[in-house]
Amino acid sequence: MSKVKSEVDADLERLANEAARDLEDASPDEILRWAAVTFGDRFCVLSSMGDAVMASLAAKAKPGVDVVFLDTGYHFAETLGVRDAVAAVYDVNVVNVQPEITVAEQDAAYGKDMFGRDPDKCCAIRKVAPLEVALASYDSWATGVRRDESPTRANTPVVQWDARRRKVKVNPIARWTQAQVDAYIAENHILVSPLIDEGYLSIGCWPCTQKVPPGADPRSGRWVGNSKTECGINT
Repeated sequence: MSKVKSEVDADLERLANEAARDLEDASPDEILRWAAVTFGDRFCVLSSMGDAVMASLAAKAKPGVDVVFLDTGYHFAETLGVRDAVAAVYDVNVVNVQPEITVAEQDAAYGKDMFGRDPDKCCAIRKVAPLEVALASYDSWATGVRRDESPTRANTPVVQWDARRRKVKVNPIARWTQAQVDAYIAENHILVSPLIDEGYLSIGCWPCTQKVPPGADPRSGRWVGNSKTECGINT
């Protein structure tokens, strides 16, 4: 790594740490406005399209903001429907990102249904690697990760230094509870996947997503029967 790049990274890391402290009690709108002003077109939002909460919030802070969607080839039809609806309804630019190889090509190279045998590798090919490519054009990215979603996310800062990707990662709704998310959706008539009402409270690829019993950890329906808890995007 060049000296100049190291200095830029150090500046971004310092910026992220200062923002984490200064914005801890800020609203999602304030956090996203900070990101939009600070990074301009070098800022994007990642959305899994389970709902349009992040797209709605980001559009207010930065009209026309890029909303990145990882099109894995394994999504529910309902998820793709939300993606298309978000592109039509909100003032955002949906960026559809696909893996280098199709599902059929992956099956041919690694064996059919790798998600059942090696979900980490499947996620690495279909989610993590495409995200690395997509984020090359940005200095900062935002997610909808919340502290109350699971124990592994309980300490999520509102802004953090993503050392692996050398980006400033923004988590504007990290402090929100599920009740606050629900209230925002109801008050602002936000698009929501019909799968939510069916009990799919954390929606990923269809082979690795199951319904969640009432009162259970929302992410307990992901990778059921496996020790895996994250796809690798947020870790």
